Amino acid sequence: MSKYISTQRIIIPTKWGKMKMLLLRPRKNALPDEKTPGILWIHGGGYATGMASMVFFSRAKALVKKYGAVVIAPNYRLSGKAPYPAALEDCHEALLYLKNHAVELGVNPRQIMVGGESAGGGLTAALCLYARDKGTVNIAYQMPLYPMLDDRDTDSSRNNHALPWNTAFNHAAWKMYLRNAADGDPSVYAAPARCNDYSSLPPAYTFVGSREPFYCETLSYVERLQSAGVEASVDVYPTSMHAFDMLAPFRKISKEAIARFEEKYLYAVQHYFADQE
Repeated sequence: MSKYISTQRIIIPTKWGKMKMLLLRPRKNALPDEKTPGILWIHGGGYATGMASMVFFSRAKALVKKYGAVVIAPNYRLSGKAPYPAALEDCHEALLYLKNHAVELGVNPRQIMVGGESAGGGLTAALCLYARDKGTVNIAYQMPLYPMLDDRDTDSSRNNHALPWNTAFNHAAWKMYLRNAADGDPSVYAAPARCNDYSSLPPAYTFVGSREPFYCETLSYVERLQSAGVEASVDVYPTSMHAFDMLAPFRKISKEAIARFEEKYLYAVQHYFADQE
């Protein structure tokens, strides 16, 4: 895929079958193991579409190419065939793989990070909650970009006709993902905005458009993390385009968002660590 990035397709066994993943590593000038973050990057697509190869159009690619990180991108089960909790289960298996194979992958187990865009951002937040509550992996840093967190309408997701994501798509995607939820009351691991306890979660950074559907839930997530004593910040850009950095990377605000994201990542590499038990 790139003269700078080594790409390997791996398959891991899970309790539900086998899962394909992409492993991205720098070809040359790799950092020492103790300075190499391991990042689980989760693709978007409303929980219903998408694939691991979207990582090549995401913010994660530059973290490998420019900064020497190791990235794993899972092909988690999509909601059309397997609704919640399938995607979360698969992402958790990928996270465990990253932790248990840290030495083999050449990454620092004290700097396991999670990120993703849109539904991948929602799964990032859900995975941080799940790993915290189950005590399985201590995540050092989270990057849930313009995350899909709330199955309920917010002021920005209600009657929003923006492209490429709008209210109608949002309702349909949540209905498909949560179709097995008992009495219409989903778990906080399905819709992290429903959680009332954000304490002891990893430090976080995100960005979002000011008029896109997920604006309100993104800001609320950051505010509630901060209220729980978690270091968290968000940057807001003047656009209604969801995933503007991926769909229009040539725009000025996209370039600004990308530069700011990488700046915050580099800060995290220097300051955020989490020992594994």
